[in-house]
Amino acid sequence: MPLVFDIIEILKVTTVLFAVIDIIGSIPVIINLKSNVGTINPMRASWVSLVIMFVFLFVGQSILEIIGITVEDFAIAGSFVLFFIALEMILGIRLFKDDVPSAASVVPLAFPLIAGAGTLTTLLSIRAEYNLLSIIIALFINVVIVYFVLRYITILEKVLGLGGIAIIKKIFGIVLLALAIKLFRKHTGL
Repeated sequence: MPLVFDIIEILKVTTVLFAVIDIIGSIPVIINLKSNVGTINPMRASWVSLVIMFVFLFVGQSILEIIGITVEDFAIAGSFVLFFIALEMILGIRLFKDDVPSAASVVPLAFPLIAGAGTLTTLLSIRAEYNLLSIIIALFINVVIVYFVLRYITILEKVLGLGGIAIIKKIFGIVLLALAIKLFRKHTGL
């Protein structure tokens, strides 16, 4: 697929990745982590998560081919992961359990929280559907958003309040649920 600058597609991919990364919905987890360890490094966490997502975007398909899985298979599996993440966001239940170590490092923020399984699955799934340039730009936009959320976490908590965070989480949960259904239908022919 040729690299084409398409603002509408960039906005679509940015929205999808924003919903999957769910940095706004992660504010309570980030606040808890910050209170446990004292401080977090927003720049380091943002850059490490960007590197993880880029590596998986470009090498993830090769890894799948080595173990004999097609991108379509991964997209279908990804649609299930997105479906369950969306259910968590909409219903307020917890299906995935993450262990957060007591010492803060990039690992709890960059990998399980920002560039987690749902994000990596989504990257491969949307790679089969969207232009690579749109995905790259959307990744940068999302990492900038992640950086600012991490940098100004205390202010955001006060401005949004618990109700605001809950509403945003529900809205992006519905967007994610619709994406999961779309991916499943597209790759299964239903």
